[in-house]
Amino acid sequence: MTDTISKLGFLAGATRFRRIGEKLQSDGDKLYNDLNIDFKASWFATYYTLLQADKPQTMQDISAAIGFTHITVKNIVRELQEHGLVKITANPGDARSKHVVLTTKGKNLYKQLSPVWQNISKALEQLMTTGHPDVINIVSRIEREIEKKPLPDRIRDVQTYNAVQVVDYKPSLKKYFYELAGTWLSGMLDGKLEKEDVFSLKNPDIAYLQNGGFVFFALYKGKVIGCVALKRLGENSFEFCKLYINPEVRKLGIATKLIERCITRCKENNATQLWLQTTNDLQEAHKLYYKLGFADSKAPKEMDVLKRTEKIMYLNTL
Repeated sequence: MTDTISKLGFLAGATRFRRIGEKLQSDGDKLYNDLNIDFKASWFATYYTLLQADKPQTMQDISAAIGFTHITVKNIVRELQEHGLVKITANPGDARSKHVVLTTKGKNLYKQLSPVWQNISKALEQLMTTGHPDVINIVSRIEREIEKKPLPDRIRDVQTYNAVQVVDYKPSLKKYFYELAGTWLSGMLDGKLEKEDVFSLKNPDIAYLQNGGFVFFALYKGKVIGCVALKRLGENSFEFCKLYINPEVRKLGIATKLIERCITRCKENNATQLWLQTTNDLQEAHKLYYKLGFADSKAPKEMDVLKRTEKIMYLNTL
């Protein structure tokens, strides 16, 4: 059968997400039925929110927690009530809303669901990572971008829109590594570059690529405006370094895109550790690192700690 939808490319993006979701929910329902568990896949997010809540939840509370529309949550809660899994009562603080809590039957159902969910999680990981090892982060980025700028706004701007591109190293881009990171670092250090800096800034291909690492560049409107290197430390670990963004375009989230590319490349290489070195002067950068999940740590034995380094940070990329 010819798949008309697949041929539409990005135009059918939402449609393809929906049919994947419907297929997974259908398979989930079949699984629960085969196991004689009175549960539906479409209930999962709402049920789990109620299970984790330490107080009664309103429809609005649930909707905000899982990002579903109010009407969707209301319909799911009604189904849960019909199956005796939740109880709906008046909200003493607001006559316009209702309180929802799990019944004893609803709470006890978790004992059956927990081991099944563990197996479902493993199966979904195997399924989804066949598309890309960093698929969860990719979906998270799409969700963040939708929240930041809805589709109607993007459509209005489509004629003037210039996407930031992150590309791998190629010989024609080599000179920009020093022009960007080298010029910035030299200025910050009053020209007193360390031995490692001098070599790697002028020879990123030798310093990083030949040792199993990577170099990425950010392009905007056809111009190279940022760079970062991913240095291999060991079989399962990398360090990202020489991150620099042109100050004129630092409000476009380019640093985040470069770091996320480093994280993605770690996952593609089955690496579990991503490290970085920084100084205490770069407080704004630290905020971004923490936001992306990095934490303060001691340097691993494989890392060549620079003399100027004042802080080591680490991210588990699993």
